[in-house]
Amino acid sequence: MANILQPTEENLRDLRKFLLFGGLVGVPTETVYGLAANALDAEACANIFQAKERPTNDPLICHVAGVESLEDICYPNPLALRLAERFWPGPLTFVLPKKAKVPAIVTAGLDSVAVRCSAHPDFKRLVEQCDFPIAAPSANPFAYISPTTAQHVQAGLGSKISFILDGGPCAFGVESTIIDVRDESAPRILRYGALPAEEIEAEIGRSIDKPAATDADESVQHLAPGALPKHYSPRTPLALRGGISSEEIEKLGPENAALLLAKPSFATGKNVYWLSKSGRLDEIASQLYSKLREIDESGYSSIIAEEAPELGLGLAINDRLRRASFQ
Repeated sequence: MANILQPTEENLRDLRKFLLFGGLVGVPTETVYGLAANALDAEACANIFQAKERPTNDPLICHVAGVESLEDICYPNPLALRLAERFWPGPLTFVLPKKAKVPAIVTAGLDSVAVRCSAHPDFKRLVEQCDFPIAAPSANPFAYISPTTAQHVQAGLGSKISFILDGGPCAFGVESTIIDVRDESAPRILRYGALPAEEIEAEIGRSIDKPAATDADESVQHLAPGALPKHYSPRTPLALRGGISSEEIEKLGPENAALLLAKPSFATGKNVYWLSKSGRLDEIASQLYSKLREIDESGYSSIIAEEAPELGLGLAINDRLRRASFQ
């Protein structure tokens, strides 16, 4: 199994060398844990796909140290630079025209690259010590629930990698928002995420295109990481509900589980779980994957899950739940 390392300066220096020479490392970000490799090393990045059993038409996100590093791997425009200055480091990923130095395996053969700057202090220190960008999709077997602790990475990929950097539980708990800014006159959200679309619109002073609840556009699915219809999925079949009543809970058999947004006001059995005491969207997002894993590992036959309001972080929460329930 992988060695779980604390973020000491010595360990970060050793991990930098390990990445430089083609190794894979589980790393923390503020969204979810990633599986990191040198983004300019095609063989190392191919090993990411192999370890995750990820299809090669699903591109990787490249992580850079900051706004000043954007031009190292892509061609930013004024809109991208403005949004990066406002929201980086943070959970916002740009899709921009790539430079030739970025291997085709990283971008699924596309002429664009997904790039962001993480706000997680330990991962940010690691990126800043590297003189290469770091490719890091979520550190889980493809299409399974994303990891939000080092222990989740160990459970999913520990037999396939050597090291995991332990940065504690992820603060946001859902992946970054992805925005296509190749055409700055027509930016569009490709994937809802931890940065609400409303905040981006407020910054640029106008509305931007957003994906439908279930986006069947294959060009979007292959342009943005994590945009395939089935993703973030437990092995236990999951069905969504607009709301889950106390009557439905009463009829729920012990072999089935319910996942509620907020702690119910009525008595429940052990097969009823909730994500927040009060229903706060940030708490729901941060606990979503961890709670789905807990339920998935408990041997239930099925899960019913409650949808969030369709605003702010609720859009990202529902996006993940819909992909988790996709059959």
